[in-house]
Amino acid sequence: MRQIDVHALADKARFNRFHGLVLFWSALIIIFDGYDLAVVGIALPAIMQSMNVAPANAGLMVSSALFGMMFGNIILGTIADRIGRRWAVVICVALFSVFTAAAGMTNDPVVFSIFRFIAGIGIGGVMPNVVAQMTEYSPLKIRSMMVTLMFSGYSVGGMLAALVGKGMIERFGWSSVFLVAGLPVLLIPFIFRSFPESMPFLIRKKRFEELRDIASRLEPGYKPEASDRFALPQEDRADSAPIRHLFHEGRGFSTFMFWLSFLMCLFMVYALSSWLTKLMASAGFSLGSALTFVLVLNFGAMIGAIGGGWLSDRFPIKHVLIGMYVLAAISITLLGQPLPTPVLFLMVGLAGATTIGTQIVNLAYVGQFYPMAVRSTGIGWALGVGRIGALAAPIVIGTLVGMALPLQQNFIAIAVPALIAAVATLLINHRRSASAHHEDVNAMIPDAVPAK
Repeated sequence: MRQIDVHALADKARFNRFHGLVLFWSALIIIFDGYDLAVVGIALPAIMQSMNVAPANAGLMVSSALFGMMFGNIILGTIADRIGRRWAVVICVALFSVFTAAAGMTNDPVVFSIFRFIAGIGIGGVMPNVVAQMTEYSPLKIRSMMVTLMFSGYSVGGMLAALVGKGMIERFGWSSVFLVAGLPVLLIPFIFRSFPESMPFLIRKKRFEELRDIASRLEPGYKPEASDRFALPQEDRADSAPIRHLFHEGRGFSTFMFWLSFLMCLFMVYALSSWLTKLMASAGFSLGSALTFVLVLNFGAMIGAIGGGWLSDRFPIKHVLIGMYVLAAISITLLGQPLPTPVLFLMVGLAGATTIGTQIVNLAYVGQFYPMAVRSTGIGWALGVGRIGALAAPIVIGTLVGMALPLQQNFIAIAVPALIAAVATLLINHRRSASAHHEDVNAMIPDAVPAK
């Protein structure tokens, strides 16, 4: 009888076709998720004109999805550790596809907000689950890179929304870009069949045949035997109260610091995603040019996420994040200054890299911080609390826009949270993280698959 440590098996595996499959489905789901989230910001000027709503009310309409995301992050992030991440992901894709499309078929601000709230539950629920899944199955040496590469699909979705919006809103109206968002529902049968389940969940449910199949694809050097027994370190074993583990073993203070950094970073992300088009239009740029800024923002985010992930596999991820937050404060502040257009585009790209890109690196960090069995819960709660910042951002910036303040004051309001997030990240105790523990343990384990 062999005892197989599935965590060590995943840590020491070399990238192969199985990892590519998990990366493909996770990234594709995040692309759809990013499109559904960005589409409101892209269409916001047209929606405001069509429904005749003021900036402050438009901010409330945008925040309806973000409010739903807060519930999705916490509820679907937590219950996924009980019902399985695959089912949770399928439920989320169905919610955000169907109800984003439904929002495009109404011209009533209240009905629009209700549909976007329900869609937001799905948008928010996807994030902790795909990050947890990618973290669980990625080899240790490239884990940050894999998670940030996967989550850069969020920026691809944002760019796709800008490109589709640029070509369709003026021709077919703002509703058209919402209807396109309903297409991912057609992929649900394929996702259910191809997306692997979490290993701790399979162990807890005693689905060992499925686990053997996944383990042999995860690490081709493992040849399954009927007598194999699968094990997890004590800290990675799920129980009926996963939330309390976020505060065990000295993780409590760091959990609060993660929540604060997520809150501040998501404030910046959603302030820019929701209002950059409108702010640039008010600065004298045409709608087409303003949408180009959104493309640059999301392209910068993709570069920042992948670059941040690459750096985080080579340097302490905590230090990488602090540097990114400082650059965010500088670049966003400069957006409000009179700059030559090429320099302005550069600053927008840098702002995307150090806000959306930083949030993606932050997700990689929080995914590595918590034990495997409560990873979705930890990510879900960090995102859920962070949604307070995401909820506040469209309303706060919408209020400032309605006050007709100078452009630079709007951008300073978006930049200040970067400095707060940098301090919160500095105070996180990395020695209490699960990744630090497993790095020490794996260094002493020569092989995850013991000989007979």
